[in-house]
Amino acid sequence: MGKHVGTQAKVNRAGYFFVIPFVVVFLVFNFWPTIYTFLLSFGNLEGLRVNFDFVGLANYKKLLSDPYFWGAVGNTFIIWGLNFAPQLGLALLFAIWLTDVKLRLRGKNLFRALFYLPNLLTAASVSLLFRSLFGHPIGPVNQLLMKFGMIESAFNFYRSVTASRLIVAFIQWWMWCGQTLILLMAAITSISPSLYESAVIDGANDWQCTWKITVPLLRPMMFYVLVTSMVGGMQMFDIPFLITGMHGEPDYKIRTAAVYMYNIGFQGKTNYSYAATISVGVFIITTVLAIVINKITSERKPRKRKAYVVAEGGAQ
Repeated sequence: MGKHVGTQAKVNRAGYFFVIPFVVVFLVFNFWPTIYTFLLSFGNLEGLRVNFDFVGLANYKKLLSDPYFWGAVGNTFIIWGLNFAPQLGLALLFAIWLTDVKLRLRGKNLFRALFYLPNLLTAASVSLLFRSLFGHPIGPVNQLLMKFGMIESAFNFYRSVTASRLIVAFIQWWMWCGQTLILLMAAITSISPSLYESAVIDGANDWQCTWKITVPLLRPMMFYVLVTSMVGGMQMFDIPFLITGMHGEPDYKIRTAAVYMYNIGFQGKTNYSYAATISVGVFIITTVLAIVINKITSERKPRKRKAYVVAEGGAQ
């Protein structure tokens, strides 16, 4: 017994030894910067100053009445909505097709790889690629549209708010649709085939099996995709930042919350404290929305019905 305990203690010590590097890296590069950001939001650090004074909730009061911040948050949700709706719809459609045994599609693994491939590209390179594709006046898209007579003269896509937002949303969709597809396919393959067999025996067709079995059972995974996509959308930075003039042009309509935070913290007056306040504000908004979505999409428990006792002479 004592020998077994000694061996277990050695195994535990070895486990601690392997865990220590992760804990150290997490504390230094993740936990402490997060705590420092919260502390910084209560100060007035800006410019070349090293120390900052405590100013209480002054930065948060400024944030609540900052129209540029709320405008950036609104831009973020608009671009994220334009990206997420087609992303989830098309990913769900292709996931159902690629996991359908009856279709017997060939090259499923190739399709998975092709869909996921854009996610492996760096956002900076993709931004520069699309910036040149839709360039004015000699971009390939403009040249193609004029060649087919769809436009008479070159169109400046990045001076149009609608076009700029659609381009950014398309890039986000194109890059992340593959990951959503893989997650939905994994969720579909985990559904027991016996459910479909029972439904077919009862006379259900393919459409009914999809909408009555597949889609309802995908609810937890779609909730996970929704929350993670929203968190990623609130952190949208590199593509809106690089695709135009690094300030969310045109008319600051593709300036997301993350871009605005960068503009405040690292450009102009370099107001680090207010930039930290913006990041905390984005964190609070994301957390509240995640809780609200969880409440809305969570399954409601059926209400307990009152029990009625039937006795001799009537019901009580």
